Amino acid sequence: MLAPLWAHLTGHPYDDTFPRTGLDAGGRPRGPGGEFLLGADLLGRDVLVRAAYGTRVSLVVGVGAALLASVVGTAVGLVAGFVGGAVDALFGRMMDLVLALPYLLVAITLATTFPVSSAVGGLTMTVVVIAFFSAAASGRVVRGQVLVLRRAEFVEAARSAGASGPRIMVGDVLPNLAAQVTVLTSLQIPAAIVFEATLSFLGVGVRPPTPSLGSMLGEGGDVFGSAWWLLLVPGVLLLLTTLSFNLIGDGVRDALDPRGR
Repeated sequence: MLAPLWAHLTGHPYDDTFPRTGLDAGGRPRGPGGEFLLGADLLGRDVLVRAAYGTRVSLVVGVGAALLASVVGTAVGLVAGFVGGAVDALFGRMMDLVLALPYLLVAITLATTFPVSSAVGGLTMTVVVIAFFSAAASGRVVRGQVLVLRRAEFVEAARSAGASGPRIMVGDVLPNLAAQVTVLTSLQIPAAIVFEATLSFLGVGVRPPTPSLGSMLGEGGDVFGSAWWLLLVPGVLLLLTTLSFNLIGDGVRDALDPRGR
């Protein structure tokens, strides 16, 4: 959240190079300390500032993709499970097809087939691709819950009172899915963050000059022996970010699960 402030205080914008202070006489990046608290990269850029911006990208992609996947997956799973019949069969086979696809190969194919030059476009493409695959998993979980809820007594009572199908879905069934969807969304965020980092590591995720933890890992992997901080800093941040959201998801699950009380 404070990445722009930190860049302003240090005077190191995330994509500006400082070859005189960030590189030594031999052209090698300087290690942590002094002007660059976490060292400089191969071009003389501040690793700490770039890591802060890269973590912002991970959070935007992770939260955005998880929310979008939850909205789409909940809508599809709710309709499929409540309506049943041919609609359920159609949506079910569609979700099976998406889950059967090798998501990494599909993501790489989409990125190379529809290249995006701008950083915002690359970020949007990454969110959409991750949400597309995550929505299928969300839809399957929601569909299973709806198949149980549609036989509940309160649903039968609403039907007996003359409520329409859409009214029952939105007013009666959907509120009873809130806990499950909330837990599922919180647990999908770390998966989306890792997915984005993988795409950026392979060079098909967020486009430069926007930094990403995945692209920073790719840059630092070849020089780990001489510049260990280039791999360690983004790696630790990626680990802490995903671990934090996993702990949040576990906490939300325990708080909303009535069996845990």
